[in-house]
Formats: sequence, C-alpha cells, structure tokens
Amino acid sequence: MLPKRSEFFELLAAHSERVLAGASAMLRLVSSLGVSQGDVAALVEEINMNEASSDQIKADLMTMLHKSFVTPLNRDQVYALTLDIDSVMNKVQDVAQAVSIYNITESSRESHELASMTVDACTRLTRAIASLKERERNQETVNLCVEIERIEEKSVAVIYKAIKALFDAEGDERAAMRAMRMRQFYSLQEKVLRATKKAAQTLEEILLQNA
Repeated sequence: MLPKRSEFFELLAAHSERVLAGASAMLRLVSSLGVSQGDVAALVEEINMNEASSDQIKADLMTMLHKSFVTPLNRDQVYALTLDIDSVMNKVQDVAQAVSIYNITESSRESHELASMTVDACTRLTRAIASLKERERNQETVNLCVEIERIEEKSVAVIYKAIKALFDAEGDERAAMRAMRMRQFYSLQEKVLRATKKAAQTLEEILLQNA
C-alpha cells in the first residue's frame, strides 16, 4: 500500500517531537551537573533513547520517500527537512556525550541559559512542523521560524559572554584545563542552536516554494 499524504506530516511531526524530548532531557541534564551523578547518567541514556527513536523515524521517512510517486511537498524538501531535524537530534546527543568525554562535573549559568534557549527553539520547531500541513497556518509557521532564528542570534551573545568569563579568570593549570573543556562544551551547545536555525530556514524555503 502506498503511503498517504498525511503520513509524511505525521512522521515529520513525530521526528521533531523526539528532538524536543531530547532537548528537554538535555536541559535537565545540565541542571543535574554537580547535583546528582545518578540523574546525569539516566538523562544521558534518555537522550540516547530519543536519538535512537529519531533515527528510526528518519529511516521510515526515507522508506516512504522511495515508495511514493507523489509527495505532499517536493521530494527534495522532505529529504532536506528530515536531515535538518536529524541534525538537531544528533547535536543534542553530542552535548550529552560530551559530559563524560570532557568530564563536565558542574554547570554554569550560561550553559543552563543555552540549554533553556535550545528547548525554546525546539518547542517552536515542533509547533512549526505540526502546522506545516495546514496552509491557512502558514503565517504562524513563518512567525515561529523567525522566533527560532532570533533565539539563535541571542545565543551568540551568551556564548561570547560565557567564553570571555572563562578566560578572564586567572587560575592554575587545573583552571585552564577546565576553561578549555567548558569552551568545547559551549561550542557543542551552540551547534545545537545553529542546527535549529538551519531547520527553520528550510521550513521557510518550503513555505515560499509552496505558497
């Protein structure tokens, strides 16, 4: 049986929901650093499970693309959006894995702020993708995409402030090593937000081409 038009939108929505779940777990992970090692381990596993689920949805979407003669959106557009959503999830997982790789044992105000901004951006991305199937909601979708882009732009100032604070503080060799580890951690968080912006821009292109 060939897939129905609605199934593409349902899978895209489910894909973005896994990303939001992963981002929410990442925020809780950052909040748990230096508080509960048990919670940190459990949250890393939760993020890995969401990434695995996201990969399965991605595979299902690709299978549907191959099976379908007609798709609700341009085939290349569905493919590009699927990859963009997948990229956000992968970068969320990178942040989770970096906790052990870089031995991140405590959080910072800036790291928590970046994680919160990621959840805000992913929430809007999920809402935008959910509204994609309804043409009468196109303006709402555009507005959500613009909000995602603004969140990413605001995150640049947070990143700059966080890195400046790391290297403004004098200390011994241990403090210098911590600064280098945290800089890498902030960089990974920044990549998540950039990925949400890229997904938002792809959505805007889809809306323009299907207006």
